[in-house]
Amino acid sequence: MAAHPATETIAAIATAPGGIGGIGIVRISGPDALNVLHKIFVPQTLNAAFVSHKMYYGTIIDEAGVVLDEALAVYMRAPRTYTREDVVELHCHGSYLVLEKILRNVLDLGVRHADPGEFTKRAFLAGRIDLTQAEAVLDLLQAQTGMSARLAASQLRGALFEILEKIRQELISILGLLEVAIDFPDDDVEIFNGTLAVERVREQVIAPLDELIAMSDQGKMLREGVRVAIIGRPNVGKSSLLNGLLREERALVTALPGTTRDTIEERIAIRGIPFHLVDTAGIRTYEDPVEALGIERARQKMEEADLVLFLVDTSTGFGDGDRDLFYLLQGKNRLVVLNKQDLVTPEQLDHLCAQFCTEEVVSISARDGQGLDALQEAMFLRVVDAGGARIREQMTCAPNARHRSVLNTTLAACRRFNAAVAEGAPVDLLAVEVQLALDYLSEITGVTTSEEVLDAVFSRFCIGK
Repeated sequence: MAAHPATETIAAIATAPGGIGGIGIVRISGPDALNVLHKIFVPQTLNAAFVSHKMYYGTIIDEAGVVLDEALAVYMRAPRTYTREDVVELHCHGSYLVLEKILRNVLDLGVRHADPGEFTKRAFLAGRIDLTQAEAVLDLLQAQTGMSARLAASQLRGALFEILEKIRQELISILGLLEVAIDFPDDDVEIFNGTLAVERVREQVIAPLDELIAMSDQGKMLREGVRVAIIGRPNVGKSSLLNGLLREERALVTALPGTTRDTIEERIAIRGIPFHLVDTAGIRTYEDPVEALGIERARQKMEEADLVLFLVDTSTGFGDGDRDLFYLLQGKNRLVVLNKQDLVTPEQLDHLCAQFCTEEVVSISARDGQGLDALQEAMFLRVVDAGGARIREQMTCAPNARHRSVLNTTLAACRRFNAAVAEGAPVDLLAVEVQLALDYLSEITGVTTSEEVLDAVFSRFCIGK
């Protein structure tokens, strides 16, 4: 993202492209926003004063006075705005063609087209939000489930910042004692108690950092979802399983082996976590070059998956082809699924289950839906440990990959501090480690974040936000 003067007025369409909607919004932010409004908007009430945060009905015109649309306009005076600048929003009809014409009319008046995420970046630079809240805006826009949306909204309200601020204040307090001890080395009174400091760092800094890092694993699931590959020989019921989990006929199902020639990807939510399901081509010896491509893609999806559902046809048993594929999945997070349980006796099913020894096995009938609820619960537990379930109920924030990297670096500095205290290191060296930890934390909230990092964060936003 190129650097631009903060004094420039920017504009963009703030509603998503690609659809037809009743309302579309053009957003303008900067010192010239009100002047632009006067030039392009004719209120129904002539000589309207444009009171801040009040909607006005009227028409939008171009330079020749031609009416482009009827609209509602609102002027919001700084600093009570999203960017803390003067902001104008034009609420027009949702036709993207109309919105583009209106935006072009605004840009012709000397306004610059906003970069992706520039409105939110200005809110951050103006101090209205910290960097964790800015990133939460993107999480909220991209939320795939109700749980991920609630988590993003909580982080947008400052939940992560509050936790980090408590940690930061604890480190500042310890650093203050160290600096006093450095300034008065010959004082008879003990200023810095190393044993107490180690305990404070362990309980008030390291413990919450560890918890935040654990939360980042949960956050990754909620943001990106869990990649699940359905793997098995041809005609074991992979497409039927996909249809059963989706509760709709998404994949073609026939009695002929090799029907699925390519991967089919769909998404479901299980207890608030998005699962990306991939129905793959049956893996077998092949001659058809098209089927060969499908099988190769199935192997690729198998390698990329967070969880593999290894499907076996109970009516034909655990044959050599199943066995070869089962060993191919060695080391993967796999869940054995025995399909077509309605076609065998309970004794036959028990005998087949026994062949997998310590493996977790779920029996289903994808065709009539038997066992699918149990399968979904097993999938959920496979990717979320028992402790994680408790954490999720209490989670108010979920650090992302950038946060996690910085948290690990901060954690390392804190552990070095505790180790240095135990070794009797001088207070000036201890102060260095505490200051490093503080500097790292500041990168998360954006206090000391480099321009390159900011560009990387905001470039992921859509234009208009």
